[in-house]
Amino acid sequence: MRRVRHPDLLPTESYITAVTLAELSVGPLTAVDDRERATRQARLQQVEAEFDALPFDAAAARAFGRVAASLRDAGRKPTSRGFDALIAAVALAHGLPVYTANPSDFEGIDALTVVSVEVER
Repeated sequence: MRRVRHPDLLPTESYITAVTLAELSVGPLTAVDDRERATRQARLQQVEAEFDALPFDAAAARAFGRVAASLRDAGRKPTSRGFDALIAAVALAHGLPVYTANPSDFEGIDALTVVSVEVER
């Protein structure tokens, strides 16, 4: 599993979205070998045990409209980064930043605070 390089830079209270859980749930099912499948399953189980997921609810659905419009204005297609757009909507609905090892996935989304997290590869 990948590890965060500077865990002391993470917030003391962290959240995950139900959309993120959905994205992680795909991983074991699409792994090409048993070792990768086991790694992805372990990651999913760890996340499920450690976090209560923030739902994609009515507030997130309304925020998604803003996310989709921002992405279109930035010349990006909301559907090409569907999971990321939904995750951003949940974060906006809750007034939370997104901590990610892939900040470029969230480029062009107005009003979203994105914090880049370095991970060991």
